[in-house]
Amino acid sequence: MLRYKDHEVVSRIVNAKKENNKMTEKYWEEEIETMNRADLEKLQLERLKKTVAHAMNSPFYKKLYAEKGLTADTIQTLDDLRKFPFTTKEDLRNNYPFGFAAVPMEKVVRLHSSSGTTGNPTVVLHSQKDLDTWANQVARCMYMVGVRNTDVFQNTSGYGMFTGGLGYQYGAERLGCLTVPAAAGNSKRQIKFIRDFGTTVLHTIPSYATRLAEVFCEEGLDPKKDTKLKIMCIGAEPHSEEQRKRIEELLGLKAYNCFGMSEMNGPGVAFECQEQNGLHIWEDLVIVEIINPETLEPVKEGETGEMVLTTLCREAMPLIRYRTRDLTSILPGKCPCGRTHRRISRIKGRSDDMMIVKGVNIFPIQIERILMNFKELGMNYLITIDTVGNNDEMLVEVELGDLHTDDYSKLQSLTREITRQLKDEILLTPKVKLVEKGSLPQSEGKAVRVKDLRKNH
Repeated sequence: MLRYKDHEVVSRIVNAKKENNKMTEKYWEEEIETMNRADLEKLQLERLKKTVAHAMNSPFYKKLYAEKGLTADTIQTLDDLRKFPFTTKEDLRNNYPFGFAAVPMEKVVRLHSSSGTTGNPTVVLHSQKDLDTWANQVARCMYMVGVRNTDVFQNTSGYGMFTGGLGYQYGAERLGCLTVPAAAGNSKRQIKFIRDFGTTVLHTIPSYATRLAEVFCEEGLDPKKDTKLKIMCIGAEPHSEEQRKRIEELLGLKAYNCFGMSEMNGPGVAFECQEQNGLHIWEDLVIVEIINPETLEPVKEGETGEMVLTTLCREAMPLIRYRTRDLTSILPGKCPCGRTHRRISRIKGRSDDMMIVKGVNIFPIQIERILMNFKELGMNYLITIDTVGNNDEMLVEVELGDLHTDDYSKLQSLTREITRQLKDEILLTPKVKLVEKGSLPQSEGKAVRVKDLRKNH
């Protein structure tokens, strides 16, 4: 049976592949990707015991598990994981910034953080070993959909705290691609790079993919004839099968769905294979549970529920039974590609009220906090998200308070300042509309703060 490969061993395997240019195989790590279920679950159990023991080096888990009388010895079977409490985003915020660190801080070489200037963001810590494992994980995903070291990979994601930039960057480099870290925006420049550098693989969010197609048309170019594009990796925001097919038709390539989240490193937690019939979730690196978000009990295979993930190889910051709030299901049956890791369905939404707009996670409370800082505004507001053309747009309508003025310049100045502060908080620019007091819908029950009119939501 295959034993645990540490990152040094993995690096040697990858380097050997590059040196020998043996990049035509079907699998990046065949022994792991095609491991039979019994061996895979045995590997998971071994890693889970080590993970629990290691997690108790963190202040958060040490205190929590001591109070509940839990130790690594509590884990005798994989089912024993259910004896452990869930970890939530609120736990991460309440233990900001380093309460989850399971190694001395001098071993931490990078952190990624969620957006937000109000309240505590979530922080995820990485050791060098974590980064190496993550890079190999993303390389495994990309290799699965046909990317090879002969490809030119262009990344249109933002770099910095957003994990889609650096996550794909290091994964593509590990695979051996020529990488183009183009970052977000500037569509004409993106297209110039695609054509000049012979880009064959593109990473982007779905809404931006359709925008690129529009700019190609505006420039009088046909991406099917005037580029070498053949593969696109898409993710970071919800999208339908219909939208994926439209992207493939417009750009003349194959588009593969990716699931990731910063708490689990970032991109590459689960990924479609070339069959495009669900996303393989890498069970050598995480244990996946699907629960009823209300009863917190597991649901049957094929039923939709909230995904809960436990890391198995995280060094700096292991997370145990983390509630992702993402709604999905485990797809029954085997995949024709030969990989034995289970598949999850396309993410159907979230069990909480988080919005995803242009790949950015936003909570209504973030917007509310900004609005309530302006004495000129009332208490009632409405956030509307809609698709205009092929782009998501956010409109924030907010009632004025007792301010009575016909001074257009004053209202314009107020609108600009609200817009600026919202952009600083949520990292995208909404449209802000000031309306008269009492003009927005009132609710006798729970206030409806968000209207999501997107067809693909």
